[in-house]
Amino acid sequence: MLKFLSSKPEFSKGRLYKEINDQPYRSHFQRDRDRIIHSTAFRKLKQKTQVFLENESDYYRTRLTHTLEVSQIARAISRNLDLNEDLCECIALAHDLGHPPFGHTGENILNYKMQNFNGFNHNEQTLRIITFLEKKYYDFNGLNLTWESLEGIIKHNGKIIDKVPFEINLYDKIHNLDIYKNPSLEAQIASIADDIAYNNHDIDDAIRADLITIEEISEINYFNEIIKQIKNRYSQIEKSILINEVIRFSIKLMVESIVEKTTENININNIKKIKDVNNYPSFLVTMDDQMNINSKQIKDFLFLKVYKNVKIEEKRKKNEIIIEKLFNHYQQNFNLLPNDWIKKSDTMNKERIICDYIAGMTDRYADLQYHLIYD
Repeated sequence: MLKFLSSKPEFSKGRLYKEINDQPYRSHFQRDRDRIIHSTAFRKLKQKTQVFLENESDYYRTRLTHTLEVSQIARAISRNLDLNEDLCECIALAHDLGHPPFGHTGENILNYKMQNFNGFNHNEQTLRIITFLEKKYYDFNGLNLTWESLEGIIKHNGKIIDKVPFEINLYDKIHNLDIYKNPSLEAQIASIADDIAYNNHDIDDAIRADLITIEEISEINYFNEIIKQIKNRYSQIEKSILINEVIRFSIKLMVESIVEKTTENININNIKKIKDVNNYPSFLVTMDDQMNINSKQIKDFLFLKVYKNVKIEEKRKKNEIIIEKLFNHYQQNFNLLPNDWIKKSDTMNKERIICDYIAGMTDRYADLQYHLIYD
């Protein structure tokens, strides 16, 4: 369908540090994907929060399971549009690497503590991880990903419109990523796949956590119609199976909407080359208007019924205390950091070192360190 707009590994703009390609059986984008999967930051996603705390249940999604679900959805869309699945998967797998413990709660506290030191943002932290913090290779810091992977990861939420974030600005000076232009279609797919995953799977987790009910999501017309169709087909369906069927059917409808609408967008806007994608004023990978309305209704519902739920808010406040007190402790006792982190103070300010250290913790480790220090 859209193969003429696919990112091709053989025409990659390359890596910041040149490498000998001694593994011809893997494309450049496949190597990028494999480096991400083998990274320390990727493994840590297993014990990082999505919405519900990792230690509350073995069922609820973590950053890792969410990332894998985003990757699967992204590959499905990419395959249907005949774009580059490997690049799409690579961007999806890396998109959450920079999240600190306790998700956006941890991010907000670290940003507050770093307000005099260029702040903290999980997207910028992802860039720090893949270009600097990962130490796995003799010849370079980071993962030395291809230009296309880096560009897609940095811009998967869109081109830079306002002030360029500090870390992105620093890196762009040595490796120009065309930050003021839109990213590849593969990056746009990874972004919308993220929306599909958390909209649907947060509903699933919230129902199983007894924060909301099937009856409540039926108030959203989109879900109500899906539930009706499933019950008409399976009149004796159990509630636990019904939840799964609803989420499954919803994801299917959203993927179909994206494939159809994106193809239409490409055709009516006369998009012929990749540079046309980059220069187009907005994303070309979109849902149709009605599905966008449905998606917004789901987000609004989740915000009111789940993210602002009293139980979630209570845990959020406790986690804010953990991150803030850990930061304060290491500010006052910098020498208690591991030696390899202390050595970084020769070239970095202490607050950024502390921030990187805490951001790299899992939920479980942050909680453990807090209790070891303050109990």
